[in-house]
Amino acid sequence: MLIFFLLCVSFFSYSAVLYFSETPEKEPSGSLAAEGKLIWQQKNCSACHQLYGLGGHLGPDLTNVYSTRSEAYIRAFLKNGSPVMPDFKLSDQEMKALTAFFKYTNSTGTASPRSFSKHSDGTISQP
Repeated sequence: MLIFFLLCVSFFSYSAVLYFSETPEKEPSGSLAAEGKLIWQQKNCSACHQLYGLGGHLGPDLTNVYSTRSEAYIRAFLKNGSPVMPDFKLSDQEMKALTAFFKYTNSTGTASPRSFSKHSDGTISQP
């Protein structure tokens, strides 16, 4: 019973430390990238697209789209949509903010879901 009690206290203490500690982000909250993140959430882009391998499967993973496509290509795609992606009628400021958000996500990590290895127990791993 003592071991169970110590494990519970340890768990709740560690949870409190994680919950109340603040991890600084690279990008300040009032930046253009933060505005782009809000637009990403408002337009529910993750229903179709992925970031870091998480999200929908209809569209491509956009974690590193900024390094694989030019800014002009991204803005043209955002402006016109495609046969699968609707035209959201984004303003010029919204397109700038989303492009800044893609630039930010590109600098924070990599993701290539096509290269993920699937295991028999249902887990995945990156090479």
